[in-house]
Amino acid sequence: MKVPYSYPTGKGLYGIFNDSFPPILDGVTLTVQNYVHWLMEAGHTPCVVTPWNPVSEETDYDVMRYFSLPIRSRKPYRYGYPKLDPFIWRRLRKTDFRILHSHCPFSSGRLAVYVKRHRNVPLVGTFHSKYKSDLEHSFKRMPWCVPIIMNRILDFFNSCDEVWIPQAQVEETVREYGYKGRLEVVENGNDFASRVTGDIWKYKEEARKRLGFSGNGINILFVGQHIWEKGIGVIADTLRLLDGKEEFRMNFIGTGYAAEELRGRLSDYGLEGKTKMHGVITDRDILSDYYAASDLFLFPSYYDNAPLVVREAAAMGTPAVLPEGSTASEVIRDGENGFLAARTPESIAALVARLGKDRDYLRRVAMGARNSLVRSWQDVVGEVMDRYDVIIKNHK
Repeated sequence: MKVPYSYPTGKGLYGIFNDSFPPILDGVTLTVQNYVHWLMEAGHTPCVVTPWNPVSEETDYDVMRYFSLPIRSRKPYRYGYPKLDPFIWRRLRKTDFRILHSHCPFSSGRLAVYVKRHRNVPLVGTFHSKYKSDLEHSFKRMPWCVPIIMNRILDFFNSCDEVWIPQAQVEETVREYGYKGRLEVVENGNDFASRVTGDIWKYKEEARKRLGFSGNGINILFVGQHIWEKGIGVIADTLRLLDGKEEFRMNFIGTGYAAEELRGRLSDYGLEGKTKMHGVITDRDILSDYYAASDLFLFPSYYDNAPLVVREAAAMGTPAVLPEGSTASEVIRDGENGFLAARTPESIAALVARLGKDRDYLRRVAMGARNSLVRSWQDVVGEVMDRYDVIIKNHK
């Protein structure tokens, strides 16, 4: 199969490496897109290195793709096989990179390490996900593969000049994986940060009208991969407890291996009329309306490190419910800028029912979330570029 390539020709490129890229959409993809956008706004020249996808999008920057195959257990994700691609290595060796930043330790990360060693370029690695959980799901039938791949992940981070984490509590997971080097906290941004400049409550009401929301019930939202690790089963069981006791409307946005099973569970619970599964929404305007039209964002996940979706919801005046003790809950002050609950349907259902009856309290927490959890990507990538300059200077 002939794989299409775009050939970077600029000098001193900022190499951004990641295993997922549009049309695959997740938090890390969004991070990469915003890094690229704001680097270009600042006059720099980025180049994305990512696995090939049969559905490609036009970009106004260079994208270097390499051979890949679909991951059957994690559709629509693909795994890159650079060893089966005779062209990618030479193209990387001939590309003039100024700095490398890999957002993934797998195939793209290994390519970044290759470039670092062959061109003597500094490499930054960001620890975004709880990779061990992903591997344990993907290799259920071959659990012996997990420690082997975890050692490769550790090798990747040990090869980096700097390792970044999106919030301080992620350090616990990184240390658990065996990394002993220095860590730098570099937060994620939010491209909804400046979307609402006027009255947020008026904007939320207008969003409800645009989406056709009606009634006085509480509007609840989940955005993310539809996988059991994210707690979507807990959400379904929570809704079952609320049914008949609290008026609500629940929207699920995203896709994943558990989507059809979730749909079946909601049907078994008789919740089709109160829940809707939208699949992936790529239009950011429409997605922002769903955030704004919602009163509460449910995210009972122990899987995530620093989920962008919680901050996106906060930007649109929608506070999140997170499980007590989760890594993601580090930024939440219970009852001030979000809510913490035990990761049980009973605990979350009781909280939702209480908030549905106390809208003034819900509004106060929503404003706390909006004031404390929202930071623009322009601001974040501005800090990133300053850090890049220091790394490049020290490396030279």
